[in-house]
Amino acid sequence: MIKRVIMVLGMTLLFQGVSMADESLSTILECIQKTYGPLPGLSVPYTREVITRSMSMLGGQASGDTASGTIYFRHPHFLRLEQEKPKPETIIANEDTLWWYIPDKKSAYRYPANEFGKELRLLSDIFRGLAQVETSFQVVLQNQGPSGEHEIELIPDPPWQEIDRIAVTANRQYRIQSIRIHNALGTTTRFTLGALSEKKDFEEGFFRFVAPKGVELIVEGAGQ
Repeated sequence: MIKRVIMVLGMTLLFQGVSMADESLSTILECIQKTYGPLPGLSVPYTREVITRSMSMLGGQASGDTASGTIYFRHPHFLRLEQEKPKPETIIANEDTLWWYIPDKKSAYRYPANEFGKELRLLSDIFRGLAQVETSFQVVLQNQGPSGEHEIELIPDPPWQEIDRIAVTANRQYRIQSIRIHNALGTTTRFTLGALSEKKDFEEGFFRFVAPKGVELIVEGAGQ
């Protein structure tokens, strides 16, 4: 039920003398970090598609559960996902708390981020340019794509119960274009990202949630 994301700044001239085929994983990670690391915040449109194992066996005939909206990020770990289609939903996460607001149901859920926000925390690390991923993941560089894009596979170490691996694809300018999250049951959640906009300032309280009048707040998680 949740969503994910990324993107910015061109570095076309940097490492121009290096053959794309000869680039090492460390070089690619360094270039992605230099692309995203300096950004104080960003917004990026996304399309999210969920494909089950049985649907993936149908290949191009299958069309999964889709949604679209905008992801907002502020350094270091503040996320807000505004789903617009098929129906409005909002997810807000900071270092302590995750909120999931469903206007149609007049309900909002609050979770402790350390128990329910692991995937969203990963998104914030990705938006910081894959910052420190090597401390929590085995990082593997896959084959280069037909258009010169780089695919980097992140395998949780130690393993996560829910997630098998995450694949991040960056183009030749080191801008992240897609994120695929593969869970242990064979379901894939794919985020395709649009053009990124740098954001230096957000409104006060943008990354906090206050339940509107008439909305039921449901607290989930141990100790809550």
